[in-house]
Amino acid sequence: MKTQFLISGLFFICCLIGCSKGNDDQAPIPPEEAMYFPPLNSDEWETVSIEELQWSSSAEQPLYDFLEANKTEAFILLKDGKIVLEKYFGSFNATKNHTWNSAAKTLTAFTVGIAQKERFLSIDNASSDYMGTGWSSLTPEQEAQITVKNHLTMTSGLDFTGENSFCTDVECLIYKDEPNSFWYYHNAAYTLLDNIISGAVGQEYKEYFNEKVRDKIGMQGSWIKTGYLNLYFSNARSMARFGLLNLNKGTWDETPILDDPNYFTDMTTTSQELNKSYGYLWWLNGKGSYRIPGSEELFPGKLIPNAPDDLIAGLGAFDQKLYVVPSKGMVIIRMGDSANEDELGPTTFDNDFWEKLNDLIN
Repeated sequence: MKTQFLISGLFFICCLIGCSKGNDDQAPIPPEEAMYFPPLNSDEWETVSIEELQWSSSAEQPLYDFLEANKTEAFILLKDGKIVLEKYFGSFNATKNHTWNSAAKTLTAFTVGIAQKERFLSIDNASSDYMGTGWSSLTPEQEAQITVKNHLTMTSGLDFTGENSFCTDVECLIYKDEPNSFWYYHNAAYTLLDNIISGAVGQEYKEYFNEKVRDKIGMQGSWIKTGYLNLYFSNARSMARFGLLNLNKGTWDETPILDDPNYFTDMTTTSQELNKSYGYLWWLNGKGSYRIPGSEELFPGKLIPNAPDDLIAGLGAFDQKLYVVPSKGMVIIRMGDSANEDELGPTTFDNDFWEKLNDLIN
């Protein structure tokens, strides 16, 4: 018994001081980093170097060359909240604002979750409960079948084949399919969420968003109405702050911003079987098939084959990118002009970018 106790005691001490067996030069495994959050209303933001992370420093410049060649204006990479890389190209800089385009859909999905948590709305209720009837050319019975969740998941059944799929005028909102029977990336159906939130909370959407999200995590930026679109403009660090908030599942440091784990999970996992790579306005990697904006086709395989399977993303026109990768503790921001195409959502840039990034981090 004494011998057994001695052996156990030695094993415990060995664990505390980090005993190793074999190669004395073997590098110790670094402890898992706690999540870092930059202070509010400050330019202070802690950094961590490529060398500290034991990444490949020789791949840094090729990554920058790729980004510059593909019309990038702002690029940020966070690891556990700290800045590893931050690079601006051309005349763009850290103080300039850029549109998020459809990457801002993630802001709206997040805000809907807060409004539901505060009991202003239920995503299972008809959207006409919050916008009133007559918001479309549908019959009242048809409107009553469309829920807030349908707007979040691109399954409203509204006609997407008109001349302007962004149009939210009554005459543009026409019945095509039963809700939940078809998935199509329809911007008008998404934009109506602004009216749904405003009607539910009794406050302008942008004011509610600023109060509940932007100001609480130290973002800056504004929603600006451009035609039928409501676009969000901010600097790259503000997008990085929002990415970090989602990396930590809706909590900023120790302050819950979206205090609803079930909604957060539903928002960032497959929301319907028609497009398994889509949550509530978030794109999801690692699924067996996907659909893309502007197409009715179902494509086999993963959304971004070169990226980690657990990646979730806000993807905007002209290659605005917000990548969140929980398994790697990473948030990645890319703002700029379209790399090669003018497509919405996922583009060839995504996979090419992750090929270059893997050279750095693996």
